Amino acid sequence: MDTHMIVELIGYFSSLLVLVSFLMTSVIKLRIVNSIGAIIFTVYATIIGSYPTALMNLCLVGINMYNLYKLLKSPKRYEVICEEPEAAGLKYFLNHYAEDIKKFFPDFCPGKTEDAAAYMVVHDTTPAGVLIGRMKADKSLEIALDYTTPQYRDCSVGRYLYGELSGQGIVRLSFPNAPDGHEEYLKKVGFVKENGVYERKI
Repeated sequence: MDTHMIVELIGYFSSLLVLVSFLMTSVIKLRIVNSIGAIIFTVYATIIGSYPTALMNLCLVGINMYNLYKLLKSPKRYEVICEEPEAAGLKYFLNHYAEDIKKFFPDFCPGKTEDAAAYMVVHDTTPAGVLIGRMKADKSLEIALDYTTPQYRDCSVGRYLYGELSGQGIVRLSFPNAPDGHEEYLKKVGFVKENGVYERKI
């Protein structure tokens, strides 16, 4: 493979990264992937002598870094709402995100959790996630659903919610049937697997 072909492949790859970034629902991931693509494209443009293109992409990297800084430094204003399992707002939320919920929690059936407790997290009045589980006699909550909307999948919703649950009298969370692909998230937010069950003390 000659040098010209390698340079062209670098250009195609950087363009692909920039395009893929716009398909991401997480703004943080979008900015990171877009920046990587822009950096590579800056190198490509410099190699071929297209300095205006290199400058434009370098500016794009700077804009992305600035916005990432604001996103990561600005505290998210979350609130937790204790919901009735049959509340209209909760039903609407579950129905609206039913297809996405099914991807991550295929066994979850709304309205079929005995002794259910439900908590919704909102960010500036916008619903960001919901936790539904079964309250047990030992003050633990057995989780049936721990869902976050695509825009807020940076673990911040879970960390905030778990910190607030102590005010609800809950001392421990358990996730006996964690769906495939959910284990990495559970470890990030402090769950530990014991006897096949993920648990977290509040």
